[in-house]
Amino acid sequence: MAGLTGAWEEALKDEFSKEYYKKLFVFVKEQYGKTAVYPKSDEIFTAFHLTPLDKVKVVILGQDPYHNEGQAHGLCFSVKPQVDIPPSLVNIYQELKDDLGCRIPNNGYLTSWAEQGVLMLNTVLTVQAHKPMSHRSVGWEEFTDAAIRAVNEQDRPVVFILWGKPAQEKEKMLTNPKHLILKAPHPSPLSAYRGFFGSKPFSQTNDFLQQNGVEPVDWQIADI
Repeated sequence: MAGLTGAWEEALKDEFSKEYYKKLFVFVKEQYGKTAVYPKSDEIFTAFHLTPLDKVKVVILGQDPYHNEGQAHGLCFSVKPQVDIPPSLVNIYQELKDDLGCRIPNNGYLTSWAEQGVLMLNTVLTVQAHKPMSHRSVGWEEFTDAAIRAVNEQDRPVVFILWGKPAQEKEKMLTNPKHLILKAPHPSPLSAYRGFFGSKPFSQTNDFLQQNGVEPVDWQIADI
């Protein structure tokens, strides 16, 4: 696992010496040694590498990485170029078009969001191939909860976008009155029609950021 640097390392350094993380590290290392695990080991912390703690202005929480070959690269909902756009991201793009008029791109590579300060964080950071949620409850949630708390403690306005019940369970951790919390059903085809469509998270995010003197996010993903 490629280590953390900068403000993330400072904020999360205590986690690395805790018993749960020691067990998690051993488990993950063993998994990579004996089976196919996604994303690649040097991409586990991509969300932290692309979005330094002091640059975070939006947090989007996912669950666990995509579990098919070539999809996951360490950002929730994002897939590598030339990979088919997954159904949940298809729905995110549709809402983005309806909300802000963004053109639907030909790829699902969301790194430009991360580079603008959108922390694209899964609550579980690894998964065994073709076995969704296979690395749930082995320690990742405790680690990512620490990351969420670190963002909550930032003394500036941050938008938390919580799609679906697992993400919304983190709301109780978000105690800073400077932040904006946006909740909606998950964009999965199973639930998007229950209120994800029409929730306008992208325009609400940018309106809030601008009201607080923060540069809005350019949500348009470029074609590749």
